[in-house]
This record gives sequence, structure tokens and C-alpha cells, in this order.
Amino acid sequence: MTVIHSAPKFVTPEGLRETLVAALGDVVVASREEHGEVVINVQRAAIADVLRQLRDEHDYQQMMEIAGADYPDRAERFDVVYMLLSLTRNSRIIVKVTAAEHTPVPTITGLWPNAGWLEREVYDMYGVVFEGNPDLRRILTDYGFEGHPFRKDFPLTGYQELRYSEDEKRVVYEPVKLAQDFRQFDFMSPWEGADYVLPGDEKAPPPGAPTPGTPKATEKPADTGAGAAANEAAAKKTGEAK
Repeated sequence: MTVIHSAPKFVTPEGLRETLVAALGDVVVASREEHGEVVINVQRAAIADVLRQLRDEHDYQQMMEIAGADYPDRAERFDVVYMLLSLTRNSRIIVKVTAAEHTPVPTITGLWPNAGWLEREVYDMYGVVFEGNPDLRRILTDYGFEGHPFRKDFPLTGYQELRYSEDEKRVVYEPVKLAQDFRQFDFMSPWEGADYVLPGDEKAPPPGAPTPGTPKATEKPADTGAGAAANEAAAKKTGEAK
């Protein structure tokens, strides 16, 4: 199988997906192979047991990363993605669970201590709650930050802005205030044809105006007065001027 991946080359043994799915049993929701990696979706409540089994019985010793993804149109809008590495097999697999905004995901800090920080990142960016995490605080955003930046319904401008106040001699938080110029937009592409005049288009000819013809050019130097005789006369006048 051709592997397209930015990470160092790894192997996926033949029949690995079938072996893991059979070993995990009824907790498997779906499975597939993508880009040379095995991806297994499992029931949320069973995630700790699944990862423990993969670590202890199938030699996936390291949990390399926990990531999130947001699909707002789904009832359980979030994917929590666990990426495991087997050093002895040089193999990688991905395990996924889904969660809603207020549906807690069991923590795996009892299996890998580094999961504490990674779960905090997912919580901070997406708002996914990890039940049992002993220190589920924000880790990437500032103190007092409101919202979760990686949600697809989170405004790009955020809800608050900060600045240094000379009057109070400290950093202050204020609601985001957009200039009126930034509020009037329609997301239309000029290539699709906006229903208003774009800046600069007022100089363009109106639709249906005749296009200018090809500029007329002289056909031979004699028509412009140029040529050897004109050059000699110009040189003679230049010499007289000196």
C-alpha cells in the first residue's frame, strides 16, 4: 500500500485492521484505512479500555497526540482523535470517539500522563470536557478568555480584545468593536459578479459600450518624416548649434 504521510515511514501489517477490530469487539463503531493508517471509531464510554488493550496487548506503547475536529451539523459535533505509535512494530493507528458540547469523554491520564496536557488543549480549543482529568484548565488561551477558538461557529474576531490602558496603567479587556467598514460585507467574489460597483470599476466603460478599435500606426518611416535624410539634417542642426 502506498503511504502518503509527512511523518517518517511506517508500516501497516497486512490484516492489521481486521485483527484489531476482532480483538476490540462490539465497542467498534466503524473502521477503515486511510493514507496507509488504520482508523477505528469506538464507543466513547469505552475509550480508556480500548486504548489500554491496544497498549498492553497489541504493543502500541506511545500515545503521540490527541486532536479535535468540529462538525457543527452533527448531533455529536466533535471528534476526539487519539494517535498511537508502536515502536516495536513501527506502526501507527488512529482511534476516534465522538462527543457533543456537554458530553464528557473519559480521561486517559491514567494510561499516559502526557494526556493531561493534550486533553487540556482539546478542551481549550473546542470545549470538549474530559471526565476525570485532574487539572482541566485552559492551556493555550489567555486568562478570562471566553469561547473556544477552534469551533467553526466561533467568530474570527473573537468576543473580546485587550489593550494597554494609560489611564489604568494595566491591560484591560473590552468587547470587540469593529469599524463600520468591516461590518458591511457579503462574502461575494468579484469574479462571480457583485451587485454593486467595486472600487475602481467606475473608471471602466459601461456594459455594452463599443470597444476602442486598433490604434492606427504608420506603415513606413517616410510617413513620420524619419529616415536617413532626416537624421543628416538633425545632425547638421546639432553641429551648427555647438
